[in-house]
Amino acid sequence: MSLISDVCEKQPLLDFLNPPDEKDTEIILERVLSDLHAGQLSFVNDTETEILGLCAGYGSGKTRSLLAKCLHLSLLNQGFTGIVLEPTQPLVRDLFVTEFEEFLLNYEIPYTFRSSPLPDFVLHLPKGDTRIMCRSFESWQRIIGINASFILADEIDTVAPSICQRAFPKILGRLRAGNVRQFAAASTPEGYRWFWETFGSDEAKEKNDRKLIRMKTTDNPHLPADFIDRMKMNYDPNLLKAYLEGQFISLTTGAVFDRFDREKHITKDIPNYSDEIIRLGIDFNIGKMSCVCAVIRDNKLYIFDEIRAHDTDQLAKEIKSRFVHNRLYGYPDSSGGARSTNATKTDIQILESYGISNQSGASNPSIKDSVNNVQRLLCNGKEEVSLFVHPCCKNVIESLELQSYTESGEPEKTGLDHFSDCVRYLCWRCFNPLHLGAGRKTGIRIY
Repeated sequence: MSLISDVCEKQPLLDFLNPPDEKDTEIILERVLSDLHAGQLSFVNDTETEILGLCAGYGSGKTRSLLAKCLHLSLLNQGFTGIVLEPTQPLVRDLFVTEFEEFLLNYEIPYTFRSSPLPDFVLHLPKGDTRIMCRSFESWQRIIGINASFILADEIDTVAPSICQRAFPKILGRLRAGNVRQFAAASTPEGYRWFWETFGSDEAKEKNDRKLIRMKTTDNPHLPADFIDRMKMNYDPNLLKAYLEGQFISLTTGAVFDRFDREKHITKDIPNYSDEIIRLGIDFNIGKMSCVCAVIRDNKLYIFDEIRAHDTDQLAKEIKSRFVHNRLYGYPDSSGGARSTNATKTDIQILESYGISNQSGASNPSIKDSVNNVQRLLCNGKEEVSLFVHPCCKNVIESLELQSYTESGEPEKTGLDHFSDCVRYLCWRCFNPLHLGAGRKTGIRIY
């Protein structure tokens, strides 16, 4: 069997390449599959699931899984085009191109490689040449206009979630050719990012077009004997759950609300609030008005909705449209009584004009005290949980989970603070520990 790696197509030997026959390709595929462990086989052999994820620990063999998946889908889509995405262009060159070329040589698969202007492989197969475009996920716009049979993404959780969210629908729209159309991604989980949203969340689990396969580092029998022991010596137990077991966990260090736990605090079991007082935590920001909507039942706070708006007037209108028959108590940023996103009225005056009763104090609580108060509601010394969030409140969850402290010891102001501020104001006024010490469980302190 002829093997050619014709970089930049400078050598005119392509006409002399003899692709393997179908029997040869079957033998090659059998050899490839025989070298995979059970988790890798589950990923490579699944050609039915439209959107397939491989969540894997370090050293578990996800790169080899992706290479084998690329070959398998190429054999099923001979004569068509496939795409492989790495997070950045340097990783395309240093990781995928290097590994895939070695893989093809090892299994004696004839190919041509072109490095410029962008890397492309062409596999010479019995039913036609199959092109594999190697691209950067961060430059996903470059695949627009391509009709692909399969698209594979490597280490996708290291890409900014905002890029993934914009790119993913467009990428799926390119799967319009070939016999087996599939999007497959392999990654080590990096907390609750895009990979979790797509494969691990409750919403994702309800969709029948996707599937998640997990692989642990211990699944790989070819690792050095001391590999896992070295990881255990250098990573804390939290990181080991992600990097050894492929589990979705929060990796944020120095988290402001480090007692927040998805397993404990996210629930769809929200009390019926049709006749209840709706309690609104509100943070005033020009162009970024934020509001959390909650109800109190049995001395527990249930946050069941969130609202974003451009200004206070728009926010108040949206609140009134959602809660036509409820009494509305607002717990806003106290500084809203002195300034405004409107030229004629203060923010609090605007809220009151829509029938939202202002429950804010004369000044905001200290950040430290209000953070500690939220922490107490998340989990107190008796392991009691008094704060719950509905999964639809994605911004609230993100704020509570990801907001970290700066080096100076203050909560970061990176946009994650808007909804956590809403929660702080609401919890302080409704569950102020000073009131509890005075025998009053909730309400406004009277000076």
